[in-house]
Amino acid sequence: MGRGKIEIKRIENNTNRQVTFCKRRNGLLKKAYELSVLCDAQIALIVFSPRGRVYEFSSTNIRSTIDRYKKATSDGANAYTAQEINTQYYEQESQKLRQQIQIIQNFNRHLTGEGLCSLNVKELKQLESRLDRGITRIRSKKHEMILAETESLQKREIQLEQENACLRAKIAENENLQQLSMMPGGQDYDAITMQAYLSGHVLQLNMLDNVSTYHPDTPTLALG
Repeated sequence: MGRGKIEIKRIENNTNRQVTFCKRRNGLLKKAYELSVLCDAQIALIVFSPRGRVYEFSSTNIRSTIDRYKKATSDGANAYTAQEINTQYYEQESQKLRQQIQIIQNFNRHLTGEGLCSLNVKELKQLESRLDRGITRIRSKKHEMILAETESLQKREIQLEQENACLRAKIAENENLQQLSMMPGGQDYDAITMQAYLSGHVLQLNMLDNVSTYHPDTPTLALG
């Protein structure tokens, strides 16, 4: 017949408590020894009696085992702390980015005239001032581009006028040569040709001179 199950609680009788301590201590030390031998485990066991006496067992050196334990727990604690710190840092950075995105989105909505109910008078004035400065820069850039385009068109107009004058001079020269070729053959052909050549070039120079002195009226732009 097996023993009954013992209730786990403090033994009130001093003698029985001391006997139980000695038996179970020896059993615990024996189990620790067997575990170290059978499983090749590094074990350190320390037991303090109710009277303050110390009992210990170690499969190797108890101090080296304790140092190993301290190092293992310290590394684990540091790694866990670093992980917590990194997690907290990234959460804070993520929160900052979300706040910045929200501010930018609200500002863009305010620029389009939306969500103005949440602004006070001072903030509305600041928004109005920003819009005025923005409109001023936009108008200045627009006027600058219009003036540059107008200047380019005026240069192109002068160039086309010069090309047109050259074409008219060449046409006039060809007409003079054709007229001279139809004259009676009694005249000297070289003299006639030279005269037509000179008259054509004089006409061409006169036309170019007129174009070079041509100043088109600069259109007045109604800016704004």
